[in-house]
Amino acid sequence: MALVKTIIDGKEIEVERDRWALDVAREMGISIPTLCHHPALEPYGACRLCVVEVTRGKWTWLTTSCDLPIREGLSIKTNTAAVMKSRKMALELLWARAPEAECIQSLAKKLGVEKPRFSLRDDIGKCILCGLCVRVCDQLIGASAISFTNRGVERRVSTPFDAASHRCIGCNACVAVCPTGHILTTDVDAVRHMETWRTELDMIACEACGRPYMPVKEFEHIQAKLGEQTPLEKICPVCLRSRTVARLESASGNKEKIESTVR
Repeated sequence: MALVKTIIDGKEIEVERDRWALDVAREMGISIPTLCHHPALEPYGACRLCVVEVTRGKWTWLTTSCDLPIREGLSIKTNTAAVMKSRKMALELLWARAPEAECIQSLAKKLGVEKPRFSLRDDIGKCILCGLCVRVCDQLIGASAISFTNRGVERRVSTPFDAASHRCIGCNACVAVCPTGHILTTDVDAVRHMETWRTELDMIACEACGRPYMPVKEFEHIQAKLGEQTPLEKICPVCLRSRTVARLESASGNKEKIESTVR
């Protein structure tokens, strides 16, 4: 891939063309905040916290760095007065939308924002519309169980018609990527309750210990991806680890070393 020269915070570097500026800056040790970015997903530019100042020729503008492709001759600054002002404004808007989100409050302290200048909302939980849950469900899992609904200030993430989703497999991928902890899920007995999505899923039991460990739909989803020629065992991670350790011990006879390695 072609290499191009660019400048980030006064340092000239040579990198692959079209790489995202946010990734390159972070590799240089530059801290840029973001709440809607994940390396496994395409950039989205929703939170607006990763804004930087870009100059090319006689033109200078502010833009998000997560979806800014590196090109020849760019000069990127990550901490100018204009950049910090824009980030603080974006943070205040996010804070007003989700005042209970701990990550917002923590970031506010780092940026020196004492409180938002806008009216606080208390009717939508901790959702900041980062879109991570929607994108991971669609792009990586392939379930498309949730999506954005409504417009403007009423925009939110939900299931179709706010009802239980027949497409949700209960994989908890949305929970894992949510930066604010808005998405709630609990396992009770043999049922996974995706509380935020109003969906309940029966769980499959481990054939070794009998403990429910995975929704049936998630098991079937993974099996379909693997195909019939690669049957998926009904065994939980704990039992799988124990069985792996036992096999390695039997093969090598070095129990202490094997256990420390598997840990």
